[in-house]
Amino acid sequence: MTTTTPARRRTGSTAVAVLVAGTYFMELLDGTILATAAPAMGRDLGVDSAAIGIAITAYLVTLAVLIPVSGWLTDRIGSRTVFVAAIALFTIASALCAASTGLVELTAWRIVQGIGGALMVPVGRLVVLRSAGRDQLVTAIAILTWPALAAPIIAPFIGGVLVDTLSWHWIFLINIPLGVIALVAAIVLVPQERAAQRIPFDWLGSLLACFGLGALVVMASLLSLNVVPVVPAVLAGVVGAVCTWLAIRHFRRAPHPIMGLEAFRLETFRVSHAGGSLFRLAVSAVPFVLPLLFQDAWGWTALEAGSAVLWVFVGNLGIKPTTTPLLRAFGYRPVIIVSSAVAALSVVAMAFLAPSTPFWLLAVLLVVSGAARSVGFTAYNTIAFADVEQADMTPANTLSSTLQQTAAGFGVAVAAVVIRAAAGLGGSGPYVVAFWVIAALLAVACVEGVLMSRTAGETVRPARRVRA
Repeated sequence: MTTTTPARRRTGSTAVAVLVAGTYFMELLDGTILATAAPAMGRDLGVDSAAIGIAITAYLVTLAVLIPVSGWLTDRIGSRTVFVAAIALFTIASALCAASTGLVELTAWRIVQGIGGALMVPVGRLVVLRSAGRDQLVTAIAILTWPALAAPIIAPFIGGVLVDTLSWHWIFLINIPLGVIALVAAIVLVPQERAAQRIPFDWLGSLLACFGLGALVVMASLLSLNVVPVVPAVLAGVVGAVCTWLAIRHFRRAPHPIMGLEAFRLETFRVSHAGGSLFRLAVSAVPFVLPLLFQDAWGWTALEAGSAVLWVFVGNLGIKPTTTPLLRAFGYRPVIIVSSAVAALSVVAMAFLAPSTPFWLLAVLLVVSGAARSVGFTAYNTIAFADVEQADMTPANTLSSTLQQTAAGFGVAVAAVVIRAAAGLGGSGPYVVAFWVIAALLAVACVEGVLMSRTAGETVRPARRVRA
């Protein structure tokens, strides 16, 4: 009988984590990059550029409503089968999106693409969480975190380059070679795992979750439009709130719910998805507000604005090598408090930016902001599963993926609503108000960090290195 050495297990889990991170990057990039290409796509497809928003919304709604199903499918069919099929579906749909000749056709293929994305990332992350072990959880989560940090920031830049130098079709065509590489790697690297017990599908819970999350995402998308359709937005909000409430009631009583809520009894999971959701919402809003400030208020070009926001990405990458040492030296509570506080202070500083601000000072501020969001993301994402047992990993991962997707989606909506409400201030005023609101959300997350137990997350805290 052969045994797997710890070194081989670490290498394997790291390789799978890198693979899943790559697919996560593709999914997030396709969720945000269309906004940059909307004018060019509108001209080519014969519609107004604002109408392209339906293709963006269709993709995001599909992601949100199908994530809850991913865990059940994985346990029933097998992790490798679902993951490989999801990558194939995402890649084929990308090619069909590029070949679209009309908005209806494009939207239909975006829905198919969203189905692949909804299954691809949660299933891949579940495989990583199961294979990494507590001793490698921080490293694995750090790898899985970078796409969420990078994609929203570099998407405007990549989109602008592809559209200006080639055409909007390449936004989708670039996924084809990446998808083929990921497909081969998945077949080789991802283990085939199924649940020992075949659990019946929770039809009622799935329908309630789909309608609830879908309606809430639709509401968020409508609120982010330049002209808000009030009646549809309110109707979507009401339907979403009612269905979500009914879904929560059902999940608490059902013997085999599609999303188990038991993980909320764990302090570490609760902190990661309460204050953590506010943190994710706030830092997702910053890359949306900054380009608007630079272009609409300061008169910069899209390329200039996209290039400036890349300094946030520099901060994300620059701090990465120190994330694990920071957690090792100080633990989760201090790291969460400091990262949330620094993120909040950096956003407050953004409220005082002006066209006359020296570019080097702007770059330093964005690097600091990026570093804070990177450390906070890693800490929150890692501590979420600190006390989750392997037997409960599937429902906890499904719930976590759903909440993270919803929080990120609402970040742009909250910022858009604030900017629109403060539009009467003119100039940089609406963006200043948005920065203060974002900073307030981060401050609340910081307070929750102060209130968490000092020993929270110690079970997965990286071990201190002992000097010889």
